[in-house]
Amino acid sequence: MRVLLVSWEYPPVIEGGLARHVRKLSEHLARHAVEVHVLSRSGGHLPAREIRHGVIVHRVREPEFPRDVGAFVRWVDRMNADMYELGVGLCEQLGFDLVHSHDWLVADVAQRLAGHLGCPWLVTVHATEFGRHQGWVSSYPQSHIHAVERHMVAAADRVITCSHYMRGHVAAVLGAPLGRTTVIQNAVDPRDLEPVFHLDSLRARFAQPHQRLVLLVGRLVYEKGFHLALDALAQVVQTLAGIRFVVAGSGTAEAELKAQARRLGLMRHGSFLGWVGDNMLHSLYRVAEVTIVPSIYEPFGLVALEAMACGCLCIVADTGGLREVVPANGTVGLRFRSRDSEALGEVLGRILTNDRDRAKLVAEAREHVLAFDWSEVARRTREVYLEVSMAASAPRATHPF
Repeated sequence: MRVLLVSWEYPPVIEGGLARHVRKLSEHLARHAVEVHVLSRSGGHLPAREIRHGVIVHRVREPEFPRDVGAFVRWVDRMNADMYELGVGLCEQLGFDLVHSHDWLVADVAQRLAGHLGCPWLVTVHATEFGRHQGWVSSYPQSHIHAVERHMVAAADRVITCSHYMRGHVAAVLGAPLGRTTVIQNAVDPRDLEPVFHLDSLRARFAQPHQRLVLLVGRLVYEKGFHLALDALAQVVQTLAGIRFVVAGSGTAEAELKAQARRLGLMRHGSFLGWVGDNMLHSLYRVAEVTIVPSIYEPFGLVALEAMACGCLCIVADTGGLREVVPANGTVGLRFRSRDSEALGEVLGRILTNDRDRAKLVAEAREHVLAFDWSEVARRTREVYLEVSMAASAPRATHPF
């Protein structure tokens, strides 16, 4: 089976978790007898074609995308046009059994290439504009993106979501037919999470041995709920001595969050690192006592999975896909009531003062994450490929008149 995966990012071009997902899925599909070709962009500096870990990657030379949202939509349209031009040549040269695209950013090129080939089109929905903006999609450009997403899930032969929560979400807000929507959860590979920094030295940069270090990781945007975590930290530092925190990430809410931290008197207790690479991130998980995932909207919760795999206790909001990563029984991590900073503060303060319970949760979590396996993700994805391909090739029933 030969498959064309289409994604606007693929390592080393990384904008978020989508790039890592497509990479791991592609590499493991290649190990399951699938010839995987990825169509993506070069970021302006990568070769047009290369083989990375058994995956053939084809790239268009797009410049860095603009930060203005209106200009970004126009940039996406141009990227799709350039990808289509390259993709048509690949289709005529190679032929593909199906096209599998990821999110709205490449929906246009993927649908057109599948139509050119006359083959099935699968879509993985990682997140929605409706969810990211808490339902506010009536104004441009959110209205445009929302419309693209609705068309995408209606036109695709199969929709894949990363959690049961997202299956219901895309049905409710995008109208995706439940009968054509399959849940295949994300995964984690502990081998990718090995630290490269000297951990004692790294921890000394942020906390003393007797202090407790709290980690926040992700895009600094409203829906990730970091403002709630800062309010909770302000509550905890008033009652517990020796609490330190680190925020690793960047985004549109960064300046606002820093202003909030200064207003709460938190800046003397921690620091904002900005964007950090995977090597630093995976090391931070190992030197922190707790990672907080306070999301308001979270399709899955990869940060929680990575933190647990690295031996860091996770406290997550009781919402979305996080419920499928951290069970409610409190055996591998802890939940707090979503959008409630006081509830988060209570949970955080309690576990930071109980080393024995924290160690027990960490040990159980290391076993729990083994169930989220990329080989299994690839196996199930390949099953969907075969199912959709067989349905597409089956002769249509004829009805006598």
